[in-house]
Amino acid sequence: MKENETLKRRVLDLANRCYQQNIYTFSGFLNAAEVSDVYSMERELDFIPWKLFGGTEGCERQMLRFGSEETLGYEEEFPISCVVIRPSAPKFAEDLSHRDFLGALMNLGIERDVLGDIIVRDSVGYVFCEDAMAAYLADNITQVRHTVMTTEVTKECPGQAAPQFLEEEFVVSSNRCDAIIAKAYKLSRTRSTELFHAGKIFVNGRQYDRNSGILKSGDIVSVRGFGKFVFRGFLQETKKGRIRVGIARYV
Repeated sequence: MKENETLKRRVLDLANRCYQQNIYTFSGFLNAAEVSDVYSMERELDFIPWKLFGGTEGCERQMLRFGSEETLGYEEEFPISCVVIRPSAPKFAEDLSHRDFLGALMNLGIERDVLGDIIVRDSVGYVFCEDAMAAYLADNITQVRHTVMTTEVTKECPGQAAPQFLEEEFVVSSNRCDAIIAKAYKLSRTRSTELFHAGKIFVNGRQYDRNSGILKSGDIVSVRGFGKFVFRGFLQETKKGRIRVGIARYV
């Protein structure tokens, strides 16, 4: 609770500085719970435009920006870069995971809030970070596990780092949120409900505790520790009165 209040004071300070000084203000990268806290402050922040962005569509860790071209008279991009970390000899590279890249970054002793999402495709890491940290990361990440790496900094999100989806369909007994999550991740309904009570379910960036709630087509559902998907909606009713639904799983 104390961390929650500290975050809210920091967010309000950024909002007020933007409003009073007519400049864009930015937070560091916020995790999913912090992003949800920002959404819970919508009424308190209705005096100033704000936006969340993580470097590309679908990022879990996002930066908060106060200000807009309409209110300030100019546009300022989010100070986010992407550091591409790839094996110098792909043929001999280890099979590297998100954990491997995160470990290499944390070994540099940097704060987590300067880093956004880390996306790994075929042992290549795409690390979103604050602009001010990009060159430092590029200069200092020379190895991940035992694999020698090369680095490149870009302001544009590489195509390979854009979201990729696996389309799936399955049948559920009802269109309740807990039933869909249980089926998507092969969990019991009891275990699914426990995740809601533990605050590990997020829908469209907001922490979601209504396990009996109904998802809408296009809702983005994140389950901490399991993954994330876009709900495609109701597809058809089966002859036995059950419901076929679709999801697009982030991969």
